[in-house]
Amino acid sequence: MLTDAAIRNAKPSPKPYKIFDSGGLYLLIKPAGKYWRLDYRFADKRKTLALGVYPVIALVDARKKRDEARQLLVNGVDPSAAKRANKQVRQQIHENTFEVIATEWHAKLSTTWAAATAANIKRCLEMDIIPWLGNRPIKEISAPELLAVLRKIESRGAHEKAQRTREYVGRVFRYAIQTGRAERDPSGDLKGALAPVKAKHHASITDPQGVAQLMRAISSFRGSFITQCALQLAPLVFVRPGELRQAEWQEIDFDKQEWRIPAKKMKMKEQHIVPLAHQAIEILKAVQPLTGNYKYIFPSIRSTARPMSENTVNAALRRMGYEKDEMTGHGFRSMASTLLHENGWPHEAIERQLAHAERNKIAAAYNFAEHLPKRREMMQFWADYLEGLKR
Repeated sequence: MLTDAAIRNAKPSPKPYKIFDSGGLYLLIKPAGKYWRLDYRFADKRKTLALGVYPVIALVDARKKRDEARQLLVNGVDPSAAKRANKQVRQQIHENTFEVIATEWHAKLSTTWAAATAANIKRCLEMDIIPWLGNRPIKEISAPELLAVLRKIESRGAHEKAQRTREYVGRVFRYAIQTGRAERDPSGDLKGALAPVKAKHHASITDPQGVAQLMRAISSFRGSFITQCALQLAPLVFVRPGELRQAEWQEIDFDKQEWRIPAKKMKMKEQHIVPLAHQAIEILKAVQPLTGNYKYIFPSIRSTARPMSENTVNAALRRMGYEKDEMTGHGFRSMASTLLHENGWPHEAIERQLAHAERNKIAAAYNFAEHLPKRREMMQFWADYLEGLKR
């Protein structure tokens, strides 16, 4: 019978050797370490079962493993086969955990998303879900268990993020169902369980008197000339702030007086045409001598290879005295929509110029130029209207 002292004192030699306990259990001494083994017979064949490494597996633990293996033999089960089966089950459980499936889902679909979107979703799952549910078999995760994790996000006051995270988790569950690793999506049971998110609207000025003051303030802006030109162009084209700051000279057609924004830059991934009023053309021609040799119409002050910072227009509005709850770069869109509707322009033309989502996906493939003659007329009216208010 082995003792703890005998095991500790056993020294490795150039050749492996064994020191025996009882019931087929022994310790194999190798130059690299000490290994527990169990010799047994099954179906008239001599076999050896590995039980672990000393000192991770102590003597008492090795004897317990030996007794468990011998009980399997009494029941007619091969311990080695049982060990392989258990290993396969553990591997299967690992492959079906939330973390593994979420990682697989993200890798497969992230190539179809914008880089920022892919990074945000990955960060959200890694920070707020995987630490608590990552190791759980996905089919065992219940609605109350998921709700408890989502409420950790809510407790920080991040109600919108909690709702968005529930959506991401639901997409992971649906992917697991599609690949045969889950049977249902518990996130669907949580509709109404999280605090509702109040709709947020970008601050905007929509009364004509306030717009007149804003247009005069823009004309009097004393910052960078490039920033001033961006500010002057923003209300005339009322595109999204990201589309404005990433505008490239190659997208401008001075002869046709239009700006064609490629689909890859648009939120709806559809090419967008912006008719340019003569006031917009004048602004572009004013800044062209300064930035015309660069890629971007409004380049960054740090590197002409990059577009203007996303904060530049909003920062300029703050310098002009407009707080974030009064006016934002995105607010030029609401301003145009409100006042063009009030002036009787067709809703369809306004919505198309705002590049809002087209409900009919088949029509969306063909309508990037829809209402274009009317939109050209509308955009010139809008520029004239703003100029009239300013005066």
